[in-house]
Amino acid sequence: MSQTYLKLNNGLKMPQFGLGVFLIPDGKETIEACLNAFKLGYRHIDTAHAYQNERGVGEALKQSGLKREEVWITTKLWPTEYGEGKTAVGIDKMLKRLQTDYIDLLLLHQQVGDYIGAWKDMEKAVAVGKVKSIGISNFNENLEDLLANATIKPAAIQVECHPYFPQHELKKRMEKFGTILESWYPLGHGDANLLNEPILKELSQKYGKTTAQIILRWHIEEGNSVFPKTTNPMHLRENFDIFDFSLSEEDMLQIAKLNKGKRYYTATLAEQEHFKQWKPAD
Repeated sequence: MSQTYLKLNNGLKMPQFGLGVFLIPDGKETIEACLNAFKLGYRHIDTAHAYQNERGVGEALKQSGLKREEVWITTKLWPTEYGEGKTAVGIDKMLKRLQTDYIDLLLLHQQVGDYIGAWKDMEKAVAVGKVKSIGISNFNENLEDLLANATIKPAAIQVECHPYFPQHELKKRMEKFGTILESWYPLGHGDANLLNEPILKELSQKYGKTTAQIILRWHIEEGNSVFPKTTNPMHLRENFDIFDFSLSEEDMLQIAKLNKGKRYYTATLAEQEHFKQWKPAD
């Protein structure tokens, strides 16, 4: 199987498909999931300080025998580490947890707190080589404020995205900056309604794939970066088995009709306030 890549606005090529490790416990489970993924050909891992499993990701890379430059690591800063000076310290701690001397893509995890100060420190980290690319996650209302203060425009924006909520308006907002979209909840949070949509079942039969594989291939055709989470070796293999077929233009038009503007998660004001104060362990 042949992995596909996306060219970022800084000229770097990022593996389009990867493994997300949200809610996978640190230690043995994260290490095994990453090692199994590496054996299948995965070369992109998406983690975060808040996931509390960066150490497992770093240890898996160390045990894999792969060269550092062969694997793309995306991780995210939590708002308690936002701010000039504070973010620089947070990045150094992150590098130590990951057992690496650079991060391929570093994102601001939430749009609260001193994200402008954090962005300035991230730009400095790029200048000295500690970080290769920078971007944002879950930004919407404060997006333009960040962009107005950013010297380096975001290489990626990570948000909820799936056929029920394809994020076409956000893509248009980011198009002039060359910012690519990364998807969480890529399968609509595993919603049975989405997975059993008639058009997806029809395409499943047409291509001899599962409806989940059809959706993941849709992401690839849409130009999204996608990294479904699983620790199941069979699902790891199935998720990655999407590079031996392509969806036609007509297929994509049919899937486009599924857009319902439906989100599965929206942070409340109380939750956003919590983001500013909760502090993940070092």
